[in-house]
Amino acid sequence: MNPNVDQYLVEGCMRCKYGGTPDCKVNTWREHLKLLRNIVIDCGLTEDFKWKQPCYTYNDRNVLLVTAFKEFATISFFKGALLSDSQGLMAAPGDNSQAYRQLRFTSIDQILELEAEIRAYIFEAIEIEKAGLKINFAQKEELVYPEELTEILNKDARLKEAFENLTPGRQRGYILFFSAAKQSQTRKTRIEKYIPNILTGKGMQDR
Repeated sequence: MNPNVDQYLVEGCMRCKYGGTPDCKVNTWREHLKLLRNIVIDCGLTEDFKWKQPCYTYNDRNVLLVTAFKEFATISFFKGALLSDSQGLMAAPGDNSQAYRQLRFTSIDQILELEAEIRAYIFEAIEIEKAGLKINFAQKEELVYPEELTEILNKDARLKEAFENLTPGRQRGYILFFSAAKQSQTRKTRIEKYIPNILTGKGMQDR
């Protein structure tokens, strides 16, 4: 077992202000995470710690994460879309998720009742890695910069260069977040809030 995961189960991922406090979501789901951890390891995966979360691998290839969300504990499969999901237990974390799929749990009894199914999903995920199967990602639509972002970038050459030097994923995250606001002033406020991150090459979730 990885000692970093032991620490995670005590303090949380420490990616937000609630890390190490009673309000950390890991506190809510600690016993659920411990049980899921034992099941996953017993299935033969190697325990690692990536992105400040328990990550489980097969021959150094990422297979799944065991993590806590506010409303549930999960096993999140990196290539979950390739799983047969014969029991209909899996959920996509978002409307645009092409690969990730989650098994979500809200009680210890639920995990115990579904243990055989959980193991079957894990073993299938391992077979997918053994076979070298990959997700065929759909081509993403070209992103349109919100007018407010274009205006701010055109006024600040340093900021524009920093934004253009971000990884495509970080650029996409910012553009989608800025564009989601309905009011122009809200879009401007969001952009201004993240200027320090952009200038230092960070994405929205980076600390």
